[in-house]
Amino acid sequence: MATCEHVKSLPDAAPEPRTPQGCEECLKEGTRWVHLRLCLSCGHVGCCDSSPMRHASEHFRAEGHPVVRSFEPGEDWRWCFVDELIV
Repeated sequence: MATCEHVKSLPDAAPEPRTPQGCEECLKEGTRWVHLRLCLSCGHVGCCDSSPMRHASEHFRAEGHPVVRSFEPGEDWRWCFVDELIV
């Protein structure tokens, strides 16, 4: 079974969402999203890869923050962009 070393570098507590009402960039641009992801390094809220603009992936590429969690009600899974694993 594959493992992810990136979760070891995460803060003990998840950061507060910088924009709890939705995707930061979509709100600024007036675009829409499908689902939201919370960056566990800095609290950036971005839209998923099923969304037209894919801002969560864009944030990973720009900032190098590897792990996000679902920011959808009732979901608590995490994803590592580097290892491409649910962690």
